Amino acid sequence: MNRREMLTNTGKVAAAGAVLAASAPHAFAGEDDTIQIALVGCGGRGTGAAANALSVQNGSIKLVAMADVFGDRLKPSHKTLTTSFPDRCDVPEGRQFLGFDGYKNAMDCLRPGDVVILTTPPAFRWVMYKYAIEKGLNVFMEKPVTVDGPSTRKILALNEKAKEKDLKVGVGLMCRHCEIRGELFNRIQDGEIGDVLFLRAYRMLGPVASAFSKAKPDGMNELEYQIRRFHSFLWASGGAYSDFLIHNIDECCWMKNAWPVEAKASGGRHYRDDYVDQNFDTYSVEYTFEDGTKLFLNGRNMVGCHNEFASYAHGSKGSAVISASSHSPARSRIYEGQKFDRSKITWQGPRREPNPYQLEWNNLIAAIRENKHYNEVERGAKASLVTSMGRMAAHTGRVITFDEMLNCEHEFAPTVDQLTMSSPAPVQAGPDGTYPVPMPGLETKREYA
Repeated sequence: MNRREMLTNTGKVAAAGAVLAASAPHAFAGEDDTIQIALVGCGGRGTGAAANALSVQNGSIKLVAMADVFGDRLKPSHKTLTTSFPDRCDVPEGRQFLGFDGYKNAMDCLRPGDVVILTTPPAFRWVMYKYAIEKGLNVFMEKPVTVDGPSTRKILALNEKAKEKDLKVGVGLMCRHCEIRGELFNRIQDGEIGDVLFLRAYRMLGPVASAFSKAKPDGMNELEYQIRRFHSFLWASGGAYSDFLIHNIDECCWMKNAWPVEAKASGGRHYRDDYVDQNFDTYSVEYTFEDGTKLFLNGRNMVGCHNEFASYAHGSKGSAVISASSHSPARSRIYEGQKFDRSKITWQGPRREPNPYQLEWNNLIAAIRENKHYNEVERGAKASLVTSMGRMAAHTGRVITFDEMLNCEHEFAPTVDQLTMSSPAPVQAGPDGTYPVPMPGLETKREYA
């Protein structure tokens, strides 16, 4: 498969899905208008996604099942959601499921047309999506959708079946639902900054989430440790690069209205002390689009350095702030020329902006109730693949193309669908307790040995 074939097939399937959507009967919630929800993956992001779902003011919505591998993740999430939404949560102990098969138990509590939230580490995304499709469920899945070439191909193949059933699927790249960014996109496409010459993006902060990990505590199961610290392991999450930089990459590609065809990059580990995870501390990537336009991406997780979390576009007539600080509010604006001088602002969004985390849920539920074609998986898979492309370029020291990444045969966790808590972890620590790390220039075919 190459990039052109992928884009062509996507268009054909989208068109077919639109026809199916126009002719299919409304398919949700069984005999009444209540949309039931199951939450699979009860960490902070899962709890937040469930809260957004339950906050949608568009008919009756109820959380009826929850699943996680760990009880100490499920119980606090359950308490938070039932306290915040007492009339919209009905998850007794009999519908709280633990273990690697818990996702099946939770989905079995739903009816065709209900919604399952998939917010586990992304390594498990295709496995759970497959079961959701079999059950006829609408889906919300967090980003990244995939972490390597093989999982991207799997999820694209699965999504063909989802489209045949006209299932509604949202992907947690919520910035795409930001109304202010949407207006900026329209203005850029209308030529307000001229031809886009280059874009640049920054996510330079201190250590984030579970990306920096010290040695496994004595007595803890290896697989449990790696799932709990999933940002530290490439098989589980694509590492800090994939899980966090994907947002900046995606919003820049949106403004360009294209996906890069290749990436070259550098990165490294510094001041590691006794951290044993697989991440680099710095990443610098040059993405190239088919017309030669560049996207320059800088990621860093180091204490005491300049912090910046923003994306920018530069054109032949002017420049734009895509996002100014974090995800929301975007504070998007356009400047005359290339200098960000307030006196040169030609357009800016309002000071107050709707929360894109909520908007993505409002849009998904509206599509379900109105039976509109709605499937964000191809776009999410492309964003995930382009992110992996830059990561692999940094980790190998080679130029990596879109097609090479898509067809790469190195699958980080090929037996992820067979894992139990007694299974060996997909990556093993060495005698000194450290895990395999990328070695650019030495290990060039895979991201780690």
